[in-house]
Parts: sequence; C-alpha cells; structure tokens
Amino acid sequence: MEQIGKNTTCTTSKGAAVGFAGIPIGLALTLIHLVSIPVTNTSVNPARSTGPALFAGGPYSDQLWLFWLAPILGALVAGYLVRWVFEHEPQPG
Repeated sequence: MEQIGKNTTCTTSKGAAVGFAGIPIGLALTLIHLVSIPVTNTSVNPARSTGPALFAGGPYSDQLWLFWLAPILGALVAGYLVRWVFEHEPQPG
C-alpha cells in the first residue's frame, strides 16, 4: 500500500507528466495482486469481500469492520501526509 501512495503522489503532483498517472498506479495494483493473492488470498476490494463474509458468518464477519476501517483511515492519513509534505513545495514562476 505504501507503494501505491508513493506512485499516486509522484504521478499526481504538479510537476508530473500529464496523462500518465494510471500507469504506475495500475502497475502497483498489479504487484499487490501478484504478490498477496497467492500468499494470503487477498481481496483489495472491500465491497466484493463483504457479501461472502456476511454469508459465511463466524470469524469472517467479525473481521469485516477492520477490512472497511483500515483503508478509510489509511486514505485519511495519506491525504493529510501528502498535504503536509507538499505544503512547502516551491511555486513555479
């Protein structure tokens, strides 16, 4: 996830080439799928995992709150961190 944050930050800043943001973001997502699915059977889409967890019940539905809360908190932290890091970026011109 850290790599996705780095890729998103580097490709969406004002100095990045226009129109190329999807390439590193997509490659980072591909890497997550290639590495984590064979190891932990990862699903990177909380909406897709909610239905099976609710039908399976038991320990799966007990962990569901974390599967939704962790990405939301991570996004908030990343948003504030990017704003804080690039707040002092020199303005062009």
